[in-house]
Amino acid sequence: MPYESLIKEAQKEHIYIYEKPLHPQIKGLQADNVIWINKNIPTTVEKACILAEEIGHYHTSYGDILDQKDLRKRKQELRARQWAYEKLLPLEKIVQAHKAGVKNRHELADFAGITEPFVDAAISRYIEKHGESVNFEGYIICFKPLGVLEWFEW
Repeated sequence: MPYESLIKEAQKEHIYIYEKPLHPQIKGLQADNVIWINKNIPTTVEKACILAEEIGHYHTSYGDILDQKDLRKRKQELRARQWAYEKLLPLEKIVQAHKAGVKNRHELADFAGITEPFVDAAISRYIEKHGESVNFEGYIICFKPLGVLEWFEW
């Protein structure tokens, strides 16, 4: 499971993770090598997505970025999310899913151990970053519609 793997990875970096009840609108927070995950989130799959973003904040953000009216703080939020997308749904994982016979976003979410909204957000970010497709290690990953093409050498 990605959640347990992320916890172990964070612990190796001396990041402490606590689950505790938080305000319903707050899913996770990160500050000073500590991450709090809202204990009331119902599934470990959703917790994994939240934890990945909070670890992304640890790696990419600084200071208090709660006020998202500030452009610099919104950019830090985007960097943390992008870190999470690339951690939990890297291009390599999309190719692995294709090789495993995954046929749709629901199956891709199950294969990667993430939520469907996280898949959708990651794909949207990849479209912003790469356009509607990207050449990746001999494969063409099409994001719109989602699919993988394999090129053969003659």
